[in-house]
Amino acid sequence: MSTPLTYKEAGVDIEKAAALVGDIGELRMRTEAKRQLFQSFGLFAAGFDLGSYSEPVIFTGCDGVGTKLKVLLERDELEIAGKDLVAMNVNDVLTAGADPIMFLDYVGVGKIDKTKIKRVIAGMVDHLEACGCILAGGETAEMPDMVEDDMIELSGFCIGAAEKKDLIDPSTVSVGDVVIGCASDSFHANGWSLVRRVLDTQAIELSDDEWKELLAPTRLYHKECDALKAAGIKARAMAHITGGGFPENLERLLDGKGAQIKLPTWENSSAQKILHHIEDDEAIRTFNMGFGWVVLVSPEDAKAAINTMPRSQVLGEITDGSFHVEIASSK
Repeated sequence: MSTPLTYKEAGVDIEKAAALVGDIGELRMRTEAKRQLFQSFGLFAAGFDLGSYSEPVIFTGCDGVGTKLKVLLERDELEIAGKDLVAMNVNDVLTAGADPIMFLDYVGVGKIDKTKIKRVIAGMVDHLEACGCILAGGETAEMPDMVEDDMIELSGFCIGAAEKKDLIDPSTVSVGDVVIGCASDSFHANGWSLVRRVLDTQAIELSDDEWKELLAPTRLYHKECDALKAAGIKARAMAHITGGGFPENLERLLDGKGAQIKLPTWENSSAQKILHHIEDDEAIRTFNMGFGWVVLVSPEDAKAAINTMPRSQVLGEITDGSFHVEIASSK
């Protein structure tokens, strides 16, 4: 009679996976400084008490890190991957005027490497702690023969809540409204299939500082949202500039209206080394071009909005004509 097989021999170590949950517990607790789960962490589902809201509306978002993850793994920048994962989800929820309250992650690996996974989660926790969002749970899946041992699959899920009266309503966008851009820190976590193609095919040299600049984590925009609320400024609409660039992410808010937008030259040396090999129109359709967050406000609120949001500036206005984006000083 042959020796009975075990799950561990098949490539899945459930004891190591269970130990990992305990190892990250101290990290995770940092995300409950501002908000707390309704019940204990580690149950089959996570709950949050919405009793502090009068008329709560729930929002959800799901996103990943895209092929930037491949470069981050190659450069051993696992913490940045965790930050990217959080920001790509939290920022989407913020566009509705919602508070990010709970976040869940999915981590798929070929073989559990506790050190690597803890580093990714440490990056998540840094960003979640910053915006007051709870790491409510997640899934670490060990999948031999499906995920290469040196790869990690990442997905994130954010849940937000808002008072019904505080919701951002894009249907209020009007001709003459001002388009304000808030600076990004790099390409963030989209468009990296094109960035990687440029890096693979062109003779580009990047210093260590330029690599750091290029791989900067996706920026969270919760401070801008909080500052607008504190100043009593109600945005007409907000957009997270990710895949599709300005045209796709802004046009969905305009209900047939147009916009005239002029982007200044992006003062980012590493980004410019990439953009040098890409046509302007293609870059505008792919990247954030230096502005990862856009706020649409009435002309009367424009000056106050800029004063309350650091690293922001007017990019254009809403029109009743066509949608047009140009770069002020092309290559």
